[in-house]
Amino acid sequence: MASPPLLLLQDITLTFGTTPLLAGAGLGVGPGDRICLVGRNGSGKSTLLRVAGGLVQADKGRRFAQPGATIRYLPQEPDFTGYATTQAYVEAGFEDGAGDRYRAAYLLEQLGLTGQEDPATLSGGEARRTAIARVLAPEPDILLLDEPTNHLDLPGIEWLENALAGLRSGIVLISHDRRLLERISRSTVWLDRGITRQHDQGFAHFEAWRDLVLEQEETERHKLGRKIVMEEDWLRYGVTARRKRNQKRLGDLHALRKRHKEQKGALGKVKLAAAEADLSGRLVMVADDVTKSYGDRAVVRDFTARVMRGDRVGIVGPNGAGKTTLLNLLTGVLAPDSGDVKIGTNLQQVTLDQRRDTLDPNQTLTQALTGGAGDTVTVNGQQRHVVSYMKDYLFGPEQANTPVGVLSGGERGRLTLARAFAKPSNLLVLDEPTNDLDLETLDLLQERLAEYTGTVLLVSHDRDFLDRVVTSTIATEGDGRWIEYAGGYTDMLSQRGTTASSPAAATKSRAEPKTQTANKSRRMTFKDKHALETLPARMAALEAEIARHAKTLTDPDLYARKPDQFAKATQALETAQTALAQAEEQWLELEMLREELGA
Repeated sequence: MASPPLLLLQDITLTFGTTPLLAGAGLGVGPGDRICLVGRNGSGKSTLLRVAGGLVQADKGRRFAQPGATIRYLPQEPDFTGYATTQAYVEAGFEDGAGDRYRAAYLLEQLGLTGQEDPATLSGGEARRTAIARVLAPEPDILLLDEPTNHLDLPGIEWLENALAGLRSGIVLISHDRRLLERISRSTVWLDRGITRQHDQGFAHFEAWRDLVLEQEETERHKLGRKIVMEEDWLRYGVTARRKRNQKRLGDLHALRKRHKEQKGALGKVKLAAAEADLSGRLVMVADDVTKSYGDRAVVRDFTARVMRGDRVGIVGPNGAGKTTLLNLLTGVLAPDSGDVKIGTNLQQVTLDQRRDTLDPNQTLTQALTGGAGDTVTVNGQQRHVVSYMKDYLFGPEQANTPVGVLSGGERGRLTLARAFAKPSNLLVLDEPTNDLDLETLDLLQERLAEYTGTVLLVSHDRDFLDRVVTSTIATEGDGRWIEYAGGYTDMLSQRGTTASSPAAATKSRAEPKTQTANKSRRMTFKDKHALETLPARMAALEAEIARHAKTLTDPDLYARKPDQFAKATQALETAQTALAQAEEQWLELEMLREELGA
């Protein structure tokens, strides 16, 4: 028998101004439940969670919480007013201020904090970690989490993921981090157009279920529309029957029309299209033994890399490791202390800043998109009316004169994307572009970056986004050392053979220089030496084979005349390209080993 819910919301209705935000929403949370609450930005997810936490009173509906059940709510913006230290803030989360001080201190230590920090001086990441410690410390019966990964770096996100997986609490989670949602959730509540629907499977199955629901809705709308047309036709041309019967059918028609009018269709989709400039040179940037220090701390040490046209390079590491510094070195914004950075030819760069500093809060939405002049935006060399372009990013015409300062975080994120993608570019520099974006916008951003013919440099803490977008990952190894790995974030972890460090370990590594540990004794075997000598010839042969197959496939009529030959050439080309990539990787590893050993 299923356990009774510890927290139950039924038929929750809430209106702000004249716009209904929630129109019959519900939520039930039992012991050990793992629920992800999903929906678009502005759909009311945070408001529903605040109603669940007892912080907002609904206009209508019922909220029931089991007597004695402890409920803790993590807001997006915690309030530290009145607390002298982070330890005092965390301890205030216990019932009546009485709780396990040792558990509070332990959680703060795990999250890289001492407990003596002044809350007024905390960074965004430190504030988020302190707030997480506060809601976890009491080990509550129900945990309501609103975007818990905001401002967290990768070690913090992975620590939180493991901590939540080990809790016995019922959890309701709002997040744009797909990897976290997929691992934690066992059921999904979808808030859409004011109502909630529940699916008894985790987030990994959500999108297929959502698409099926929307498809069924569209079918029902179509049937309803056809029925209205048939009734209207009967009234106009049908055989006259008894007056009472006619009046009844007329009443039915009015009811159908009212039902059709009240039905809300699915919301539109964001339309992202990056304006692209002419091709850049094949070599985009080269860093050679680049070093950058601040005082006695080396942020980047002896870093060498080569970025080619079309590469999508991710940069990952804990907060404070120097990701933005490395990005600025590669793009020439910052000069290195030593080493050299060469920038390629014909580059047209567009930068998306995580802080949204380029947005003037006093400008209207129209002014922000047009530069303050006129009512048109130039996209891909074509003039578009600003209201039309706004619709691509889910802004309504009534928002044209809305000040930027009153937009939500998600709306500011979409506005920043709209401004960046309107400019011609062949190099996109994206510093935390996923902040505050909903899952559907993230999906579309991933698709557009995959289609983008230019080069992308990307700083992100979103593991799923990195895995889907980047072709290589530059990761910090501590003490200013950065290493580039082939593939996305998961590929990087696999090649490194480790997981991301905890927040405490990451904080310690930034505070103290790492001592050089003795390498395990390594040597080159006869097989290694033979491979190092023979691989260059094999790579040259594979390159010649690739060129031969590519030349065969340039024949535009080959597929029509000889489809079998076309298929064989395509397969052979893919096989040769894969073999070449493997040979190059093997040669590079052996060459690095040879240099390390001084052979």
